[in-house]
Amino acid sequence: MNVRPTKVLFMCTANSCRSVLSEALFNHLAPVGLTAVSSGSFPSGRLNPQAVQTLHTLGISTEGLYSKDSSVFADSPPDIVITVCDKAAGETCPVYFGPALKSHWGLADPSEVHGTEQVIQAAFDHTVETIKRRFAAFFALDLNTLSHAELKVELDRIGTL
Repeated sequence: MNVRPTKVLFMCTANSCRSVLSEALFNHLAPVGLTAVSSGSFPSGRLNPQAVQTLHTLGISTEGLYSKDSSVFADSPPDIVITVCDKAAGETCPVYFGPALKSHWGLADPSEVHGTEQVIQAAFDHTVETIKRRFAAFFALDLNTLSHAELKVELDRIGTL
């Protein structure tokens, strides 16, 4: 697959779980030319330990992952911004102001699940599967031929998968 270079920013509130899972999974699965970063509107300054463990279990590197705000991308803005906060949970979804194409791919926060270790891990596994399903649809897009408007429609559709 030959794609124009595209940088995707995954944003959430704390940048400790959903956006970090998205960044790591995207960079692990993406074709050459596509890269991801993540940030938070109110970064916690730490990564969720269960998210890190989930990535390690999947054999996905966590090197270079840390909780940060969007100011670290000021010199290298993204082409696409995808928010992954869950509106249904009453979170304030971060807004990125700039020319980037924006879409919302809400994910329930697995770090908010309580119960046994198995119940919590099942929530993380479900989140990972949702992310992977959306990425498969994203990677199937022909970014070289879609107009800005067409890409926006496709990104919004993928956020409902």
